[in-house]
Amino acid sequence: MRVNHVVEGPQDGDVVVLSGSIGSNLSMWQPQVPALTQAGYRVVRYDQRGHGRTPVPDHPCSLADLGGDVVELLDGLGVERAAFVGLSLGGMTGMWLAVNHPDRIDRLVLCCTSARLGSPQMWQERAEQARAQGMSAIADGSIQRWFTAQWLADNPQLAREYHHMTAATPAEGYAACCAAIGSMDLLDDLPKITAPTLVIAGADDPATPPEGHGRPIAEAIPGARFEVVAHAAHLGNVEQPQRFSSLILDHLRAGR
Repeated sequence: MRVNHVVEGPQDGDVVVLSGSIGSNLSMWQPQVPALTQAGYRVVRYDQRGHGRTPVPDHPCSLADLGGDVVELLDGLGVERAAFVGLSLGGMTGMWLAVNHPDRIDRLVLCCTSARLGSPQMWQERAEQARAQGMSAIADGSIQRWFTAQWLADNPQLAREYHHMTAATPAEGYAACCAAIGSMDLLDDLPKITAPTLVIAGADDPATPPEGHGRPIAEAIPGARFEVVAHAAHLGNVEQPQRFSSLILDHLRAGR
């Protein structure tokens, strides 16, 4: 599948791929783009299958499908090796890539993510809800997990924009990616990851709480570093953009 993508930054810069959450599109990474491009990185953002402007698949997805899309994207751009920053579903995609295509991943940043999240039944029910009730109902729930109550109160216009981001996602695209999360279990594969890895968790993330998800990932990946960002829920890169950008840049620069 040809994924919709945007490339920004100097043509000769080291490539950084940004991969987003289920129910989002590539604009969720806008808070990080200026800092990365100004630091000399060539930033590649893309929409997951069935999200944003990437076509809706005609079958449920697996992480292998989503990871394969990234490999094809890199091939099409002529990029042999890149740093990868993923949040939530994007982080799951990054872990799969680091295990199955280690030669393509230079450095890895895993944000607000999990190596095993819920049960297949839970994600099947979420997919059925999207189809039956529509994506506005999904957005009503996701916005409460994505951001803290204080941030929602302080940023009503942005909150509406992020609610619309999910509400505008095709139900079948969302359902296809629900299948990828529901069938995922990367826990036993994490020790195979050799890319230098930073794991970032949001202290107030109800979807992937730090102690139950981020810390186990960091403890299982050899040499990984673990950071918890205060006053951040699931889309911590949006709620605490400066802190996330600083952590990401520090990790990327350590490889130069």
